Amino acid sequence: MTRESSSRVRVRYAETDQMGVAWHGNVFAWFEIGRTDLLRELGTTYRSLEEEEGLRLPVVEAGARYLRPFLYDDVVEVRTRVSSHSGARVAFEYELRRDDDESKEPLVTGFTAHAAIDAAGRPRRLPAGLRRLLS
Repeated sequence: MTRESSSRVRVRYAETDQMGVAWHGNVFAWFEIGRTDLLRELGTTYRSLEEEEGLRLPVVEAGARYLRPFLYDDVVEVRTRVSSHSGARVAFEYELRRDDDESKEPLVTGFTAHAAIDAAGRPRRLPAGLRRLLS
């Protein structure tokens, strides 16, 4: 089982400015796609974590470094990996690349950190099963 995944999204016209450049805030939605797909590949989903474990994983910190722009109709490859996890936190790192770029150099790099909380918003430990999947 891998702690890394790769997803693909296409830059839609509505996600660009008048110059055809993807709006910078889109990367956080693309990070979420990568995270969701990674969890699914690991054998769980956000929905099952919420419904079966009572676990929520809100973003408590996020960052992105923009190296080059994405343009309208580019296919974005979202590479996601678990960078760390502890008793009550998990962090992911991302690299966004243009799918047809032969250099495969990242256009954006970033991270998100998540706290484990229960349905009432109180801190809690990550479930043992999830910690195993993330390791």
